[in-house]
Amino acid sequence: MSTSDHSAAPAPAPALGPASFSVSVADVELEADDLDPEQIVSGDPVVTGKVLWESADGKQVRGIWQITPGVVTDIEANELFVVVSGRATVEVEGGGTLELGPGSACVLREGDKTTWTVHETLRKAYHISY
Repeated sequence: MSTSDHSAAPAPAPALGPASFSVSVADVELEADDLDPEQIVSGDPVVTGKVLWESADGKQVRGIWQITPGVVTDIEANELFVVVSGRATVEVEGGGTLELGPGSACVLREGDKTTWTVHETLRKAYHISY
């Protein structure tokens, strides 16, 4: 018998990730997203977003998120995002104050308690790991 047995079943193909794609972050139509009224400190902020991709196990999420001016609190996930437009100041409880604007890359730690003061409607592209 030769070293190559052609009667054996072929090895399964490796699982592929999502298809490669590109979007204009500024132009993606966003959908209404719930904002718990208890998170609102002042103003009348509105949140919208769009999930572009989520892993089968739900542990990785990539998308676009937007918030209008106001002040809100949040408990963060493990997130990397880049601000596309708008401005905000994010105060991290027990940590620093982050000034965000177009082009800012930001990393938030899971469990960080934050207060977002949104000065101009802020839109970001994000990746969250749970």
